[in-house]
Amino acid sequence: MSAVRHAAVAGSFYPGQHDQLMRTVDDLIVDAARHQSLPHPPKAIIAPHAGYVYSGSVAAKVYAALRPFHAQIERVVLLGPTHRVPVKGLALPDCEAFATPLGTVPIDQSSCRRLISLPQVETSAAAHALEHSLEVHLPFLQHVLDHFTLVPLAVGDASTQEVADVLNLLWGGRETLIVVSSDLSHYLPYSLAQRVDHDTCESILELHDQINHQQACGATPIRGLLQVARQRQLKPFLMDLRNSGDTAGDKERVVGYAAFAFLEADHAG
Repeated sequence: MSAVRHAAVAGSFYPGQHDQLMRTVDDLIVDAARHQSLPHPPKAIIAPHAGYVYSGSVAAKVYAALRPFHAQIERVVLLGPTHRVPVKGLALPDCEAFATPLGTVPIDQSSCRRLISLPQVETSAAAHALEHSLEVHLPFLQHVLDHFTLVPLAVGDASTQEVADVLNLLWGGRETLIVVSSDLSHYLPYSLAQRVDHDTCESILELHDQINHQQACGATPIRGLLQVARQRQLKPFLMDLRNSGDTAGDKERVVGYAAFAFLEADHAG
């Protein structure tokens, strides 16, 4: 087992220097906190994973809402789709920590040992080595939380039930936050993307777990989360919905971004 999985997209998806990254994330969080808050801590969130110039302001909407609860979240279960290395099922890394310019986050080895007993979970250093869908969330988590451990899962060809089984095994209590990483539609014209992404968000808000990969690149982990959210009676809230045409790109071919928070029934109000 290697000691640390080093940052692969620092300097491209987000600033590669500590001070600049800290200022960037802080600015995004401070701006987002002016517009959005939650009365109670979410049990799970969905947030995008593009470069910060494109999707950082959307992700910040849900991460800013975590900040008031920074002391109670001690473990983050982070699931994101694979973009570079095929995976059958879900893959854990083969390391002791993930690093970003803001420091290192220890892997929760106890949780990993529990997961590896499931037939759909494997260990793959290659699946994590260059994967950005998990890494881009870490600076936000490092900024808004105190000390936490990480369970990072690269999600490949897995069924909804296989993802749900992983989430149920690690569900825990208020100390555990589930983070699902996903963008929405890809490379549609602006007005069409708005309609498609609106329909996708409505499906998520209704906990319909039939999302496909044209609607969201992280459809597989989203479907698993929605199944568990329905069974556990979580209440979803849409924190933000925009696309790259709204943030930093042209409007000919855009990528959609949304942020959601899921509250447990006794906290949903």
